[in-house]
Amino acid sequence: MEKQLKRNRGQHDSVSDVIQRYRGVLLIISVPLLLISFVLFVMPARSPADSMESLNRKFSPDFGSKRYAVIFDAGSSGSRVHVFCFDKNLDLVQIGNELELFEQLKPGLSSYPKDPKAAANSLASLLEKAEAVVPAEMRPYTPVKVGATAGLRQLEGDAPDKILQAVRDFLKKKSNFNSRSDWVTVLDGNQEGAYQWVTINYLLGKLGKEYSDTVGVVDLGGGSVQMAYAISESDAQKAPKASKGEDRYVQDMYLKGKKYHLYVHSYLHYGLLAARAEILKVTEKSGNPCILAGHQGSYKYGGAVYSASPSPYGSSMTSCRDVVIKALKVNGSACTHMKCTFGGVWNGGGGNGQKNLFVASFFFDRASEVGIVADPNAAVAKVRPVDFGSAASSACSTGLEDAKSKFPRIDANNLPYLCMDLTYEFSLLVDGFGIDPQQYITLVKKVKYQNSLVEAAWPLGSAIEAVS
Repeated sequence: MEKQLKRNRGQHDSVSDVIQRYRGVLLIISVPLLLISFVLFVMPARSPADSMESLNRKFSPDFGSKRYAVIFDAGSSGSRVHVFCFDKNLDLVQIGNELELFEQLKPGLSSYPKDPKAAANSLASLLEKAEAVVPAEMRPYTPVKVGATAGLRQLEGDAPDKILQAVRDFLKKKSNFNSRSDWVTVLDGNQEGAYQWVTINYLLGKLGKEYSDTVGVVDLGGGSVQMAYAISESDAQKAPKASKGEDRYVQDMYLKGKKYHLYVHSYLHYGLLAARAEILKVTEKSGNPCILAGHQGSYKYGGAVYSASPSPYGSSMTSCRDVVIKALKVNGSACTHMKCTFGGVWNGGGGNGQKNLFVASFFFDRASEVGIVADPNAAVAKVRPVDFGSAASSACSTGLEDAKSKFPRIDANNLPYLCMDLTYEFSLLVDGFGIDPQQYITLVKKVKYQNSLVEAAWPLGSAIEAVS
């Protein structure tokens, strides 16, 4: 009878009693089911075609094997385009018979301060050549970046902004590449120096190694000069704070699994073409000992005109160097740091990252033109700062007429300034950067990489960033 009562009571248990009795089991089952239901509810229904379309928007059709990048270097002396192709390991892949497409033209964007549309259209032929080497199906996925350097930075008013906007509009309308507004910009001088350092160390296979195994870089452009080299962590911690409005001295970069403390500084107004103006300012209306005798004229730079007449005594390397040192402000600016280069700028502390120095751009050009580099077809050469001093002495002791036959490889427009250019390059290295006149440095135009020569310029560093 008692068993029957229990059985009857169990048959009449309420739903709530059952739930209460088995609540633990129900919770274990219901929570995952609720989560799955929620996910399915919030996810939109997608067909396989939709998924593939999404992938195609994000990646190129051949994403796993090749990626392209197009970089315009809009410098003060001209515009250049670089096209690079990378494999999945970020190693360069050949484009035809070369590891990059490189084309250039003159003048640069800064030569059109009052005609932004003409400035943008000046890139048309370079764009056409870039598109010719990138497969049609890859173009929509290929980034195109334009980095304007010191020449555009020095234009007055809203001219730089108008030119950049015209270039953005031009690329949107004429280009089949992937263009973005923030990829067309005036390149920060320190960023330019950092990209240059990445480029050269990448090509030399130095990235991923200890900072002491990397090389330092000095890049002499038309409007600015950059120095960049890796420093130790202890030196990085000693870095002074930059003045208000200036970029910090040290950038942390992570490359191939290695952290680098990169000292980098860009000196605006001290590229080779801009420095001519600074040197002429020192003597103002009087004759300048850096101008070859026999030249009478003026020098135009950055929208200003400077008198460019020789001293009554002709040109002299010694007198010219005195003027250059004043233009560099080697002794004229108080150095508030442990050690300075020129103009009161911290020198980074030196160290192993600076011992092996690669020097590029106008340093290489002038050295090749006057015979410091013996082989005119060479891409790399070992020289010393004193070699620039010797070449300067030779040039400064020559009048304009004799210089035409003595230096036949110098462009006629540059010939009157040859004494000035060579003296400046010597003084910049020795008086400005404090490099021993007898120290060997490497002049570099191109770097050998996988049995090919690649232009040693900042755009490769920018391309690596764009496709990473």
